[in-house]
Amino acid sequence: MAARTRNLRSLLEMHTPRDALESRHLARMRELCESVADPFSRSTFEPGHFTASAFILSPERDALLLIFHGKLARWLQPGGHIDPSDDDVLAAALREAREEVGMHDLAPVLPGLLDVDVHDIPTLRGEPAHAHFDVRFLLRAQTRAFVAASDAKAARWVRLDELSEELSDRSVMRAVEKITTCVR
Repeated sequence: MAARTRNLRSLLEMHTPRDALESRHLARMRELCESVADPFSRSTFEPGHFTASAFILSPERDALLLIFHGKLARWLQPGGHIDPSDDDVLAAALREAREEVGMHDLAPVLPGLLDVDVHDIPTLRGEPAHAHFDVRFLLRAQTRAFVAASDAKAARWVRLDELSEELSDRSVMRAVEKITTCVR
């Protein structure tokens, strides 16, 4: 078993789900780690593959940096596919933050994962419908400076108390509820 997969298995074992939905996501992730030779490969469509996300908390701990995802028309956290060059899933989340919002000096707030989420991706650009098994980290920025790039049509800081499902989606709101508990 590759070091990346061992690292991910360890993070999943340490993670405590908040509710029944997240428990189901976690169980599916553990199963994927055991059933697929390369659970990070973008060409693993059945059932899908792992992705990594960065929930970026402001230096003041009162806002999240979100990107406007053009394809999904929603404000979401930076994140994406895990590249073969990424040492582990945290490295992938940090790379995605650099690529999408130009942030380099980010520090993990928690010793492990913030959240796990499995969501369906529709058929796009010749790829069949599949699932993204998203592992999510809470990172703290040292500055509010950013540059929207890559998949981000735009980016902005959104106060934690101003986030809503209308602005984003339920999976982001579940993570925000956890973040609010962490920053008190």
